[in-house]
Amino acid sequence: MAKFGLSQPLRRIEDPRLLIGGGRYTDDLTAHGVATGAAIGTILRSPHAHARILSIDTTAAKALPGVLAVLTAEDWKAEGLGEIPCSVPMKNRDGTPRGNTPRGALADGVVRHVGDPVAFIVAETHEAARDAAEAIEVDYETLPSATDLATATAPGQPPVWPAIADNTVFDWETGDRAETERLFAEAAHVTRLTIVNNRVVVASMEGRAALAEYDPATERFTLHAGTQGSWPLKSTLAGATFKIAPEKIRVVTHDVGGGFGMKIFTYPEYALCMMAARRLHRPVRWTSERTEAFLSDTHGRDNITTGEIALDRDGKFLALRTRNIANMGAYLSTYGPFIPTAAGTKVLASVYGFRAIHANVIGVVTNTVPVDAYRGAGRPESNYLVERLIDAAARETGIDRVELRRRNMVPPSAMPHTTPVGQTYDSGDFNQVLDHALAAIDWPGFPARRAASEAQGKRRGIGLAYYLEATGGSDSERAEVRFAENGTVEVLVGTQSTGQGHETAYAMITANELGIPIEKIRIVQGDSDEIPTGGGTGGARSLYSEGTAILATTATVIDKGKQAASEALEASPGDIEFSTGRFSIAGTDRGIGILELAQAQRARAARGETVTLLDAAEVAAIPAHTFPNGCHVAEVEVDPDTGHINIPRYLVVDDVGHALNPMIVMGQVHGGVAQGIGQAMLEHTVYDKESGQLLSASFMDYALPRAGDLPPIEVSLVAIPCLTNPLGVKGAGEAGAVGSPPALMNALIDALSSDGITHLDMPATPETVWKALETARAA
Repeated sequence: MAKFGLSQPLRRIEDPRLLIGGGRYTDDLTAHGVATGAAIGTILRSPHAHARILSIDTTAAKALPGVLAVLTAEDWKAEGLGEIPCSVPMKNRDGTPRGNTPRGALADGVVRHVGDPVAFIVAETHEAARDAAEAIEVDYETLPSATDLATATAPGQPPVWPAIADNTVFDWETGDRAETERLFAEAAHVTRLTIVNNRVVVASMEGRAALAEYDPATERFTLHAGTQGSWPLKSTLAGATFKIAPEKIRVVTHDVGGGFGMKIFTYPEYALCMMAARRLHRPVRWTSERTEAFLSDTHGRDNITTGEIALDRDGKFLALRTRNIANMGAYLSTYGPFIPTAAGTKVLASVYGFRAIHANVIGVVTNTVPVDAYRGAGRPESNYLVERLIDAAARETGIDRVELRRRNMVPPSAMPHTTPVGQTYDSGDFNQVLDHALAAIDWPGFPARRAASEAQGKRRGIGLAYYLEATGGSDSERAEVRFAENGTVEVLVGTQSTGQGHETAYAMITANELGIPIEKIRIVQGDSDEIPTGGGTGGARSLYSEGTAILATTATVIDKGKQAASEALEASPGDIEFSTGRFSIAGTDRGIGILELAQAQRARAARGETVTLLDAAEVAAIPAHTFPNGCHVAEVEVDPDTGHINIPRYLVVDDVGHALNPMIVMGQVHGGVAQGIGQAMLEHTVYDKESGQLLSASFMDYALPRAGDLPPIEVSLVAIPCLTNPLGVKGAGEAGAVGSPPALMNALIDALSSDGITHLDMPATPETVWKALETARAA
C-alpha cells in the first residue's frame, strides 16, 4: 500500500487486527500480562427503587475465604473522597441555580434506583466476590418511588431528593418568548403535537470494564478503562473525586467496543477500583455483566415533548414553541442536563426559516438509571419533534408534505444563516439533497407500489424526514507527529476511537499531506501519559477537530523539513520545495525523501550536532459547529391482521461535507440507521410502576434490532463542503440515528392514515400497531 489520497473508499486498516481476534480490550489485559494477579471486584446493588438503608452488616462477607475487602459509603467518606459529579453548570429561567444530586460512588443512607451501588467487594476470584455479596446483610426501609414522568410530577408525590421538593431539578428556557407569542397570535394556523421519545439502553457490544493499579512509592494511580476519552475521565477523577493533582492519575484506554456517548462519562465503578487498589496495594479489576449494564450504564432519550408550529396563510413557518419534560434519572450524570437543553434545542430550527423559537425544558428526577448522551444526544429528539410536527401540519392544512418543507427551507443564497436559537449555518443546499432523495426513491412511483401492497391485503406508507445536526462546538484539539527510529511515523491524537475508523482516517490525512506510505503511519491514542491533552470523542467531533489539528501539525512538519532539507542539501530554505514526500531544490534534481531526512537529522542530533528535527505538535482551535444534514426516506408495509411491519426500502442522502472516506461514512450511517430502527420499532425500557423494577433488564425482554430486522440501507452523498474547517468536513458519526426515527414513524402513519390513525408513539411494535388498528376498526 503506497499512498492514498482523500475521498477514496480505503478499507479500514485496523480491521484485520480486530477481525482475527487481535484486539485488546480492558477485560483482556490480564491475559496479555498487564496487572497479572489482579483481584476481582463486584458490586452489591440495590434491589429497591427507593429505600432508606437502616444498616449494613458486612461481617459474614469479610470472613469468607478469598475475600480481601468489603467497602461501603462509610469507607468512601473515611478516605475523604468526593463526588461523581455532574459537569454542567446551569441556571433555571428565574436565574436560580439548578438542583443538585450529590453522588458518591456508593449509596450513602438512601438508594434511589434499582442497581444503585451499595457495597464494593474485592476477592481473589469472581466466585468468592459473588458469594461475599450474597452474604452482606442490608436492612432497607422501602420508600415511595416514581419511575415515570407522570408519577414524578404528580402533586403530592414524595421527592426523590429532599431538597428537590417537586422533583423538578431544573426549569430552563431559550429563545425569544415574547416574539414567539406575538407570531403565534398572528398565525393563520397552529399545529400542536405531543410525542414520547422512548427511553433506550445503549447496549454497546463491549461492556464497561476497569482495571486499576496503585504505586505507593509514587502515590500514583493507573486506570485502564474503555472510555471515549482518557483526559476527560482523568480530569474528573483527579479533581472532584480524588482531589489530587492530575499527574497522580494515568488513564489508559485500549480498544473500545462501541461507546455511542455512554462511555464518555465518569462512573462509580472506576473510582471504586482505584480506591480498592490503593487500600490493598494490589491491582483491582471489574467487568460489567450484561444485566448489570442495563442497571448501571446511562440510558438515553426519555422525553415527553409538546411542540407547536405557527404557520401563515401561505404555509410559511412563523414560529416554533416547545415544552419538553426530560427524565434525568435518579442522579444528574456527567452531561445529563446539557442533553435536552443546550444540545437538543440548538437544532430546533432544523433547515427551516423560522422567525422565532422558544423552548422550555423541565428536568425531572425519578427513581431510574441516570440518563445522559446517546448517539445524537438531544439532536435526534429535536429533529423527531420537528419532522413529526411538519407532517401533522401538512395533514391539517392540506399542503403536500414535500411542498410544505420546500416552502420553508433556508436557501443556499441565505448562507451564512443564523437561526432564532443562535446557530449560524455556514453551508447547505437542502433542496438539492431533498431532490436527490425523492428521485432516488422514485417518489412519484409510490402510488403504484402502494396499490400493489393493497392488492395483497397490506398497508403501505412512505415517509420522509429532513434532519440537521450540530456537531461538536467551539473546540480545540492537539496532534503530534513523531518520526520513530524504526522508520515509522507516529501521530498522537487526543480523540479516542470506539469503532469509527480513526486509525484509517487520520492516517489518510497524514499520508496525503506528507506523502508517506500509509502502512508506515501509526496512530497513538488513549494513554494520558503519552497524550498531553485531549477532548476525547463525542458529538461527532473527531474528524473535524482532530483532523484539523493533524493538518496544522503536518504543515509545521513540512516547514521544519524545508529548514532541515536546506541544511542537508546546503541550500537556502527559500529554494526548497516539497511534493509527494520529497524535499528538493527548485529547478534541480537534487532532493531527499522526508523519511530519509528525518532519520538523517535524528542521527546528526544523536552525534551532538545542532539540527532541525521534523517532529512537531500543534493545537488547532475550531471556531464553530458543523451542520451535517440529509434526507431519510422510508417505505413500510404493514400486515393489518398482525401489526407486523416490514421495511421494503430505506434510503439516505447525506451532506456531510467533504467525505474523507466514503466507505467509512456509509458504514457510520448504516449503524446509526440500525439504532434508529431499534428505537422506532423495537427498543423500550419498561419499569414496573409499583416496585420500580426494570422489567426489561436483559436481552430476553429488551429487543435490539437483528440483521433480519434491517432492510438494505441505500446511502448516497451530496458534498456541500463545510466552510469552517480546512478539511471541509461535517461530523457524520451520529447522522443515521438522527434522521431515521421520524422517517420511519412518518411512513408508518402514512400507511395507517386510511384507517384514521394519525399518531403513534415509539416504539411502534406489532402489538402497538395491531391495537391501534383494532381501536380504529371499533370506532
